[in-house]
Amino acid sequence: MTHSTFDITAELVGDLVRDQHPDLAGRPVRLGARGWANQVWRLGDDLAVRLPWAVTGADELLHNEHTWLPVLAPGLPLPVPVPQRLGVPSARFPRPWLITTWVPGEPADRAPVTSRDAAASLAGFLTALHRPAPADAPQGWDRGGPLADQSEAFAAGVAMATDRGLVDDPDAVRAIWRDAVTAPPWDGPRLWLHADLHPANVVTDGGALCGIIDFGDMCAGDPAYDLSAAWLLLPDGGADDFYAAYRPVADAATRRRARGWAMARVLSGLLIGDNGVHGRPGGKATWGPPARAALHRLISS
Repeated sequence: MTHSTFDITAELVGDLVRDQHPDLAGRPVRLGARGWANQVWRLGDDLAVRLPWAVTGADELLHNEHTWLPVLAPGLPLPVPVPQRLGVPSARFPRPWLITTWVPGEPADRAPVTSRDAAASLAGFLTALHRPAPADAPQGWDRGGPLADQSEAFAAGVAMATDRGLVDDPDAVRAIWRDAVTAPPWDGPRLWLHADLHPANVVTDGGALCGIIDFGDMCAGDPAYDLSAAWLLLPDGGADDFYAAYRPVADAATRRRARGWAMARVLSGLLIGDNGVHGRPGGKATWGPPARAALHRLISS
């Protein structure tokens, strides 16, 4: 994914808000974060503005979030960035944008989850989220679909990570994948998924999980994709505590698929982190340490 050269500034954000939502004008504007698909700017203390800056796909994801997250948010037990207003394309900014609530906390790629209580918090959140989705819910494509469809990409990821010296035991990595892709597939209803639960998309306070952010990829599919987050987010031993609290109890096949998804996502995190360390495009150095920790947990479990 590449990013637009369009210059997003605090002045631009303030002008957009003044033009389209004048009752919110005059609030201080400051940068919150630059994500993959969107930039997030604080709007006062309790709101944020999300503006797409990825060249492809971000507009549709933002519309998905605006359409569906307000429906789901009231039933979720952790704070989430609930859309409040939709901004429309204009001469100032040619793409849609959102005003949402602001979720305070530090992203977990910088301030990791350390509390054992976080396993129950994450399980409670996903228990509430994983409800049957309507027929017109967005399709996840490469998230929440058949795991075997990702085998070619997984093999390429293992090779690349091994070549870069990021994986010491590629056979152990491949063994987890083989076990996952041979597990029985999901045969239940398509469930709502966050579909992007990784350390940069959860926020912490004092090591506790205090919010879930960035629902742009929300879709419907196999819950195993979201369950993979237990290895990515929680401290050692947290996955077992998570599965003890998640409802309905995940069967053995779902847990196997979740481990496979977790390993695929670990490879992605390792490569993105390495790109960041070496100044390559698309890199985020803070993604490396949590991916290495998750790799150790998966191979040791």
